[in-house]
Amino acid sequence: MGPDEEHTRPEGVDDLTVEALGDISEALEAIEIARGHLYTFHRLSGTADLTLGKGVEKLREAGHKALADKFERELVGRNVLEGRWTFQIMEEYDDGYYATFKRLEQEGRDALVGGRRHLYEAEMKEDRRTHGRRGHEARPDDN
Repeated sequence: MGPDEEHTRPEGVDDLTVEALGDISEALEAIEIARGHLYTFHRLSGTADLTLGKGVEKLREAGHKALADKFERELVGRNVLEGRWTFQIMEEYDDGYYATFKRLEQEGRDALVGGRRHLYEAEMKEDRRTHGRRGHEARPDDN
């Protein structure tokens, strides 16, 4: 048995189209990873600000009021970019670049291959696997 219909190239679709959609899908995967790193930045920045606040309170308790006040005034709760905390960066990224990328990638697949995903990879798998060998099945129900 071979790949399921969802991972089979529609009739009339040429190699270059499949390759182009494969590149766009690969770019989307990179954007997903970048988005994850951006969320990591968001979480770490928030944790740092909360931990900084604890340290500032301990400075104050230890009698270093002027220094604690300076940290609190200049750094605790400060914007990480002009006018923005990290949640605002995330929202702008998600609603702008990320949403546009996802929408256009989907539109391309819908228009050219009936919405099918990972055709390039499915064809690569079919080419590279050892047909008839356990562990090399085309799909889970191919035993």
